[in-house]
Amino acid sequence: MAKVVVTKLAGVRNGRTGGKTAAVTEKRVRDDDGKLHTVRTLDGHSKTFGTDLTYVFTRNVAKARRENKQVTGVADRAPAKV
Repeated sequence: MAKVVVTKLAGVRNGRTGGKTAAVTEKRVRDDDGKLHTVRTLDGHSKTFGTDLTYVFTRNVAKARRENKQVTGVADRAPAKV
């Protein structure tokens, strides 16, 4: 029989990995058509580069899922190619 151990995991906050730190900067820029885009940049010399990269990747995936859901009605399917 296995022994059950209940404890908090170090480094994990509210079940989410990563989090916005000072090494991640966000800027809102306009493209040639005048549409706003959020650009996130990472500090390559940060001690928390791995968690910062995870944070940025998670935000990008969430945005792609929202856009897919808006186009197709399903978040997990890519829109058909034209």
